[in-house]
Amino acid sequence: MDTDGVKLSGEASGEPWFLGRTRELKELRADIERAGLDTLSGRKAPRARVLLIAGRPGSGRTALAEELAARVADAYPDGVLRARLSEPDGTRVPVGRLARELLAALGESSPPGAAEDDLTGALRTALADRRVLLLLDDAADAEQVDALLPDTPGCLAVVVSGGPLTGIADVRPCTLGGLDTKSAVELLSRRIGSVRITVDPRAAELLAEECQGQPAALALAGGWLAARPKAAVADLAKHLHAETEETGPVARALRLAHAALPSPAARILRLLSLAPAGLVDPHTASALAGCSVNGARTTLDDFVALGLLRPARSPLPEYEVPGCLHPLLRALADKHDRPAELQLARARMLERTVRLLQSCRAITETDSPQAREKLLGMPRALRFATPRDAAEWLRVRRPALLAAARLAVADGELDTLARRLMSQLVRALVAHEGTQAAAPDLYGVHRLVLDVAERRDLPREKAAALLNLADLDARTGRTAEALVRYRAALDAGREANDPYATGRAMESVGGAHLELGDYDRAADWFGRALAQRLARDERPDAARLYGRIATAHTYAGRYGEALRNWRAAVAGHRRTGDVAAQARALSELARVQEYAGRPEESLHTCQEAVEWARRAEDLRLQAALHLRLADTLERLGDPTAAALHRGAAGRMLDPEAAGDRPAQDSDPEHGANACEIRSASAEG
Repeated sequence: MDTDGVKLSGEASGEPWFLGRTRELKELRADIERAGLDTLSGRKAPRARVLLIAGRPGSGRTALAEELAARVADAYPDGVLRARLSEPDGTRVPVGRLARELLAALGESSPPGAAEDDLTGALRTALADRRVLLLLDDAADAEQVDALLPDTPGCLAVVVSGGPLTGIADVRPCTLGGLDTKSAVELLSRRIGSVRITVDPRAAELLAEECQGQPAALALAGGWLAARPKAAVADLAKHLHAETEETGPVARALRLAHAALPSPAARILRLLSLAPAGLVDPHTASALAGCSVNGARTTLDDFVALGLLRPARSPLPEYEVPGCLHPLLRALADKHDRPAELQLARARMLERTVRLLQSCRAITETDSPQAREKLLGMPRALRFATPRDAAEWLRVRRPALLAAARLAVADGELDTLARRLMSQLVRALVAHEGTQAAAPDLYGVHRLVLDVAERRDLPREKAAALLNLADLDARTGRTAEALVRYRAALDAGREANDPYATGRAMESVGGAHLELGDYDRAADWFGRALAQRLARDERPDAARLYGRIATAHTYAGRYGEALRNWRAAVAGHRRTGDVAAQARALSELARVQEYAGRPEESLHTCQEAVEWARRAEDLRLQAALHLRLADTLERLGDPTAAALHRGAAGRMLDPEAAGDRPAQDSDPEHGANACEIRSASAEG
């Protein structure tokens, strides 16, 4: 089962070595077919049937749910959806995050920043025409489950929980105890072979009794015996019986397994409780323990053989800490390791994650000599062979990476390491997926920063987070919401006395008004941002803002003001020596001259823009300008010259693009970065 995430599959395979539970499976399958209370009363069933499998962690409740899903999957042709509703440490997973993950598993998009009710409503809509089996593992409460239930009688929800789900109508409970003795002994036999069981069957039954038939305890006992071929089953039963602490069988078996490990391996095992989302790969274990990656992987494989870890469903080497062991391992870590050692291990793990994210992003920057040099300077173990390998690692490790981001700010701080982790995670996601596709994850990361900034009263960080969130809102069509956040960012920037944030916020407020069609306010806010840039002698930004003001006036039909500002933009770019920007500004000036009914002036300005575009070696801009010249010449009655310019444009563009005019209606002067994470010492 994925620790933090959702998967969709056509069929679900049961846990290996599934044994026993014949009666429970029979009852659960009968409950699926049994008429509900609504049917008995003559009403149509309004929602999906809910089956509850309740039991203590380690009782095999998830394995039973998976086995049931495997046996009835054919009745649900749209697949099996899986979600874990609690973190490994027992923290309740927010319903909004669960709904978004389920929608993603269904191939449905969800707007970043959408409210929880909107997301659950979208999930119910997506399931309305589907027949799926929903497997909800480790549910924290009834309200969490109720929000995810589809309004579709043809769907089935199998919920795994520690207790009853009071408040959900017509739920079918199945409470688990231990395995029957025969199945428990059979599970041991499959782990250690039949010889030792046959030699002393009574000892095997006593061991099953000491484990109270709990599959997790039996797996640990089997791993202990498998690692000691000469040990008798009776010896282990005596060791477990001699445990004096009043704890459950899983805790006693884990303490025995932990005590038998060499000191370095025992330390690695304890530190796995720090792994984000309970997902461990060799790099995570290596960083936690301060050992080599190969050594960590060997130890992790040994833990699998001992029943201490499970291989995750992943194409990469990845392991899962069983949910029933996570709190027990944390207790062992608190007992045997000093707080400073745990803090250092956590810092090493997050630092390794930062470096892997840097490598993941750098492999995409193939045209940058600096990026290649930085990549070659990294240890070989941290490098990716190809961009595809990096993208696959990012996809597979995404749940753990997002959990690491939550872990980095869990203590309410926003230190340098946390900032670096957030920044590199954002950049890696954008590099491999693009801002639009990664927007939901980016939104969650920036929301984490905002929450910490608000709790700790950090106005500079609050302003940066609000700007990033507003940019994502703006890019996904939520302009009104973006405007509210841009204004809040402006207030936070002023409180922090941060000129970068205030200038960026004022310009973005203007951009939001421009998008909303309020051109007067847009020009006003662009003017305020321009005044600040001029006061700080920031000439390139000032030249760009002249262009933004001109764009607002153009949309409002005030061509005289637009021409004045485009000329100021051209002059500003000329003074800063930005040849390409000067050519683009001249291009827009020519466009407005044409709108204003001055075709001869437009023709002259466009010819000047072509010359500057040639100097800037911008072939696409040259081609676009030649096409604009052709249009102007046709309107002036010179089709021969127009044809020459069209031919020149065609030669500059590749055959596929020869007939396509590059879009020039978008604002060429604005290139805001929507995904920045700024620290107190850096403004970009």
